[in-house]
Amino acid sequence: MTFGQFDTICEKASLPLCPLVGPYEESSYSILHQTGITPECFARSIDLANTIIFQVGNAFINIAALGVLVIIILNIRSKFTAIGRREILDFFLILFVTVFLSLVVDSGVVPPGSGAYAWFVAVHAGFSSACCWALMLNGLLGFQFYEDGTPRSVWGLRISSFCAFALTFIIAVLTFHGWTPDTLSPTKTTGLFVVLYLLNAIFVATYIVSQLALTIFVLHDPWALGAVGLGTFFFAAGQVILYAFSYKICDNVKHYLDGLFFASLTNLFASMMVYKYWDMITTEDLEFSVSNKESAWEVKELLDEDRRYDNGSEYAGSTYALNSHMF
Repeated sequence: MTFGQFDTICEKASLPLCPLVGPYEESSYSILHQTGITPECFARSIDLANTIIFQVGNAFINIAALGVLVIIILNIRSKFTAIGRREILDFFLILFVTVFLSLVVDSGVVPPGSGAYAWFVAVHAGFSSACCWALMLNGLLGFQFYEDGTPRSVWGLRISSFCAFALTFIIAVLTFHGWTPDTLSPTKTTGLFVVLYLLNAIFVATYIVSQLALTIFVLHDPWALGAVGLGTFFFAAGQVILYAFSYKICDNVKHYLDGLFFASLTNLFASMMVYKYWDMITTEDLEFSVSNKESAWEVKELLDEDRRYDNGSEYAGSTYALNSHMF
């Protein structure tokens, strides 16, 4: 494909931005109308209660993803003392909004021919960039360049993620509406291509490489390494299915599904691996744990007992030694 152009991408994959970019054609009234780029094969729509619903299979995946993300967010909120809790929570909140917007624009809640469609696609593109940026910052947090949970860390992530959102949103709006025809327009999409594909790819690659380095050289945890590898596999498989095999899938299943369905499914698995990896490498402070499990409090009682009988002797380090001591 040509760098900066969506022709090849939109011919293979049914992306929300495809109706908003591409060539123009002249009508009988000598007025240029945008035609967009139509994919070679895409999932068929259904008519339900006088409402046309696009990408039905993908809509069900997005609805299921929203439910899974709610569970993940609630689990993160319950870990009050986990490292990087507020930062990873912000990432999953951004991801939740991104998936919700995918459901809106993919299923036709906002019709492609409406005036609001371009704005919703631009917002969705902005949240995609913010999501990738927040993921990268969460990956760098493990190297302790700055302390997690501090205002510098939390608000730095939020403000920079908003900047990433604003940059992509502004470029997308200018591209879709063609307000700067000399630089950004539906036929001049290099700027949008750079922020959506090049920069986001760099952000995701930075996260993956940083976590591989962290698990191999610092944590020495093969299970965490497996979680990173599995998440990377799911994400890469989704991209390959979407851009390389979408037409074959769509043609073989008679237009009931296309590559977007499997890409959304594998992206859900990849996001679950991000949470699983974070959960594996972080632990809570048992002394301040709010868990209802009795084990945390039992450990605390043993520690209190050791302090109570600690008289500076060589036997003060364990309750077994206290029980066997002659005094």
